[in-house]
Amino acid sequence: MPPKTTLTAIAAAALAATAGILATPALADHHMEKKADLPMVGGAAMYPTKTIVENAVNSADHTTLVAAVKAAGLVDALSGPGPFTVFAPTNAAFGKLPAGTVETLVKPENKATLTAILTYHVVPGKVGAGQLIEMIKQGGGKAELKTLNGGILTASIVGGKVVLTDAKGGQATVTQADVFQSNGVIHVTDTVSLPG
Repeated sequence: MPPKTTLTAIAAAALAATAGILATPALADHHMEKKADLPMVGGAAMYPTKTIVENAVNSADHTTLVAAVKAAGLVDALSGPGPFTVFAPTNAAFGKLPAGTVETLVKPENKATLTAILTYHVVPGKVGAGQLIEMIKQGGGKAELKTLNGGILTASIVGGKVVLTDAKGGQATVTQADVFQSNGVIHVTDTVSLPG
């Protein structure tokens, strides 16, 4: 039986448009019941009917990632139909980078470098944890994932968790898996992966 990864979901959208509907008590109860069943990421519910970007903007743990996506001009791309698999580093993951790295990357003159790093965290298609674990098993303990950047992330299982090894040998552990979105899936990671 494959090792289990922590299943949750990433960042939820506060639905102002539903305010009128929620005024009806029966519907409000139904909505709250459904919200309680949703995975939580960064203190926000993740709605499977929302896009990756619509959910991510509400995660308190992904404000740096969202700012970087905006600075790189990738909002429209990640709001598209996809599907995409996004390995989403938390704020703490960005905090592991050398001091000043993030501030430098979000400057307009570094947009190409920032885009290369961010697209290195995105794999075309919708790859859930179960499928990824199966790919690792079929690959003899490793699965090579071609990213939108063109580089390879190598997935393996270490200590019962999915670990991604980047082109520089750095490792990122998936801390929350299978956060399904309308245009793909997010797996939260504890480290920023860097292309070669």
